Amino acid sequence: MGVSEWFLPESERPWTSGNLVVPRIHGAAYFARLVELIEATGADDRVFFTDWRGDADERLTEDGPTVAELLRDAAGRDVEVRALMWRSHPGQLNGEENGHLGRIINECGGEALLDERVKWGGSHHQKLFVVRHQGRPEDDVAFVGGIDLCYSRRDDAEHGGDPQAAPLDDRYGDAPPWHDAMAEIRGPAVAHVLDTFTERWDDATPLDHRNPYRAVAHRIARMPRRPEQLPERWDPPPEAGRHQVQVLRTYPWKRPHYPFAPDGERSIARAYTRAFAKARRMIYVEDQYFWSDVVAGTLAEALRREPDLQVIAVVPRWSENESRFGGPPAHYGQRVAHDLLRDAGGERFSMFDLENAAGTPIYVHAKVCIVDDEWMTIGSDNLNLRSWTHDSELTCAVVDPDGELPRRVRTTLWAEHLGLPEDDPRLADLGDPTALWNERVGAPGSRVRVHEPVRLPARTARWAGPVYRRFYDPDGRPKRLRGTSDF
Repeated sequence: MGVSEWFLPESERPWTSGNLVVPRIHGAAYFARLVELIEATGADDRVFFTDWRGDADERLTEDGPTVAELLRDAAGRDVEVRALMWRSHPGQLNGEENGHLGRIINECGGEALLDERVKWGGSHHQKLFVVRHQGRPEDDVAFVGGIDLCYSRRDDAEHGGDPQAAPLDDRYGDAPPWHDAMAEIRGPAVAHVLDTFTERWDDATPLDHRNPYRAVAHRIARMPRRPEQLPERWDPPPEAGRHQVQVLRTYPWKRPHYPFAPDGERSIARAYTRAFAKARRMIYVEDQYFWSDVVAGTLAEALRREPDLQVIAVVPRWSENESRFGGPPAHYGQRVAHDLLRDAGGERFSMFDLENAAGTPIYVHAKVCIVDDEWMTIGSDNLNLRSWTHDSELTCAVVDPDGELPRRVRTTLWAEHLGLPEDDPRLADLGDPTALWNERVGAPGSRVRVHEPVRLPARTARWAGPVYRRFYDPDGRPKRLRGTSDF
């Protein structure tokens, strides 16, 4: 089977056929699946993961186990447990929580590293989990998506929120409703997900490179400066389905260079740009931020090119930090993107947000994109310059030769958001999807509301714009590419 025309050329990123991809919508479903799979592991099996934040005491199901209990019990069965977690910047809670979970993993016989080999002001934002089985490669599985092993993520389709909640704007309530997604992958693509973990793990740059704070933090957390060598690599798993998968990444240009990406890597940006250039009918996006004139420009070009193309974006109603100084830069970035797309497509571009049955806004943390029901992604990346160039990110692009998976994922998400049964024929019709969404705003059972980004006073925009560009949405491309639309 030839490479899909939707994918980047194999010279840029490898791809595989013969995979089975199962979307796990909502944190509760993903966590329950993770517990099921890891509890079934035994001696000499392997569990490798990366995380932006991990809370040791986060309950993965209502009755447990916690994250720490699940991993400690696996290590106690002689499962090889390896973890790469973001070190975080001074004063941020992520570093404390990741350090705590890392110490637990190390003390029970696994190995966890706190990794801040990032560009200044950046983060390791990848979320991946790989479970491999000694002698049972057909059972190997990988997960890629937006869900961290931390507070607030264990929500379900009812969106009552996770009782263990991370801080968020007060308008989301004491247990913020949380919408998120992961992709479960079986087949040869598992090896490509594992490559991302392995490349970072084998990076010879010391974890506390040229940074006294990191050095002290690593000593306090009893973390190694360099990792132990990974065990001998196993062959890729056998074919498990018909889905084609291309694993895409972002790494910034930085010094010292990543040995596996000396110029950085922007395959996520190039893959989205390619898919948007092929779009003819519909682009559907669920995104935490939806910022950046550079990123929105790729969508605007598609809207100007295709008079029948419609773009629907689902975003949070409020950002996570709506303080006096925290909110305006986020509003500035989203407003720029919104106005650019409205200028290009008029009413063919629409933004919506969500609320639960009680009227509480749902925090949209999912990173999902579906183009023409033919190409889809689930990953850690958002539609902004930071995710496309500056932080480390990972996403799974999927094409189904049978043409079924992207359509089924979209109609499942739309059925939940619009309050319609999954067999409603209107969900399958891409003739005028924006009309359906507008029709369902405020309808019984519907969760969708029109989202109008905040328009800042000129006085506020004068300081919010530079703060947004410098700190909220920085450009991690090499200098020769900055200021351009090239990736």
